[in-house]
Amino acid sequence: MGQSRQSVWDYPRPPRVERSYRQIRVVFNDTVIAETNRSVRVLETSHPPVYYIPPGEVQTQFLSQSGRTIYCEFKGRAVYYKLRLGDRTAVDAAWSYHNPASGYESIKDHIAFYPGRVDACYVDGQFVQTQEGDFYGGWITSDIEGPLKGGRATRGW
Repeated sequence: MGQSRQSVWDYPRPPRVERSYRQIRVVFNDTVIAETNRSVRVLETSHPPVYYIPPGEVQTQFLSQSGRTIYCEFKGRAVYYKLRLGDRTAVDAAWSYHNPASGYESIKDHIAFYPGRVDACYVDGQFVQTQEGDFYGGWITSDIEGPLKGGRATRGW
């Protein structure tokens, strides 16, 4: 049975964190890098969901910190990872919060991936569309309705 449609404008600000039992899969260079049905989903107004995957369900041997960090006003400081497998590398393909802010402890050390920086991401077998822009890493599936933040024209939202 399919998921009901969700408007990103019904998501809260500050973001809400919730457990997800949907099947999540990340593929890079013909290899499943991550797969779980125990992710944590972060929902924020105007953004498609971001799925955070438990580190034990990610092939972390292919990840190394890239040196980039950012600060989220809600979740705290994130560290970014380079993904290297075989002859391919994706810079800043994933990120994680090692010491998340209060209220976001459930994403501690979980890893989120940018769908546009890997070969494919799937939610319950459905190919994920990439959120426009180069900053946000939301996962767009057929059950997500916008308009969505991320494109150049949405910077002031």
